Amino acid sequence: MGWIAFIVLGLLAGLIARWILPGKQTSSIIITILLGIVGALLGGWLGSILFDAPLEDFFSIQTWLLAIGGSVIVLAIYGAVMGKKR
Repeated sequence: MGWIAFIVLGLLAGLIARWILPGKQTSSIIITILLGIVGALLGGWLGSILFDAPLEDFFSIQTWLLAIGGSVIVLAIYGAVMGKKR
């Protein structure tokens, strides 16, 4: 998967994860993209370790589920850390 496809995957996975998580999300779109990319990396890494299922093709459902799952985890951690600082 190319870099642009990975950025688009991270953006969309971050937005979907932001929609899934309850509560008010105050982070900017840039932070959402960055956290989505980190979440996609985390999802791919966890998928390859736990399920032997790495990120594959851009249009693979496995790729999207791993990226969204990783993004939910990253956004939840980000929300917990940033929520305590305010």
